[in-house]
Amino acid sequence: MFQVGDKVVYPMHGAGVIESIEEKEILGEKQQYYILKLPVGGMKVMIPIKSVGQIGIRQVISTDEVQRVVQALSGKETAMPGNWNKRYRNNMDKMKSGNVFEVADVVKNLTLRDKDKGLSTVERKMLNSARQILISELVLSNDADEKDITNLVDKLAGMGEYS
Repeated sequence: MFQVGDKVVYPMHGAGVIESIEEKEILGEKQQYYILKLPVGGMKVMIPIKSVGQIGIRQVISTDEVQRVVQALSGKETAMPGNWNKRYRNNMDKMKSGNVFEVADVVKNLTLRDKDKGLSTVERKMLNSARQILISELVLSNDADEKDITNLVDKLAGMGEYS
């Protein structure tokens, strides 16, 4: 069980800090929730405590693991299906896993594909989402400035200045 102040990752949403643990009644059912504040975007999310394992909530990576993320971002492109539908499903599975290295792989591969052949609107949206998820975790794991981490991720993934 997590505690107030813990830094955690909510797959498909990003990293945040548990601000409180509250009991709420929703649709006639009382249960306890983690109230998670996501610093990137400033959103607050309620997560039912009983669903944490199913959802895949986990601690943010350690500062030691950040170096592995840097290597993943600056490494070579991994194999991706040529068919955009298969590629999309493959990348979506990686993002849903909540694994920071898989998310970094999505950012790297879609960035390189964008530079080479361009992305569809759907894949561009996925790239933006994966990028924000990755940045949020790196910001919290390093206690770093969002702009600095954004610039680092963009540089490593080969985006240069990204908009």
